Amino acid sequence: MKRLLAIAAGLALAASVGFAQTITPPTKEPVKRTPLQKTEYPDGHVIHMQLVELAPDTPVARHTHPGVETSYVLEGELQLAVEGKAAVVVNAGESFAVPANTPHEGKAGPKVTKLIVTYVVDKAKPIASPAPK
Repeated sequence: MKRLLAIAAGLALAASVGFAQTITPPTKEPVKRTPLQKTEYPDGHVIHMQLVELAPDTPVARHTHPGVETSYVLEGELQLAVEGKAAVVVNAGESFAVPANTPHEGKAGPKVTKLIVTYVVDKAKPIASPAPK
């Protein structure tokens, strides 16, 4: 009888572990990009518009774009450091622009940060590239 109870307990434990693994929600990525629109121009440029969602306190590594970036903060806040300028905090309802090929980095605030980001870039180059410090 003890052996049968031990087997039943083991099966119940295995079943509960397997069940827990199937209902565990997937982890969320710290940065989610949703393409909204892409417009190509005959002069070799393309405009990318994206919804960018940053988890709380997510860092945005130092990088550049081969064209202008303009962004509008829908929710939350972004600590933004653009090379050659003093760092600022951009809050919901505010916007900013980063000139082409200018290194910049940031960090989301303590709540989810959502931005509408528009890049006007050379279509033969990647939208973003890492920038050395």
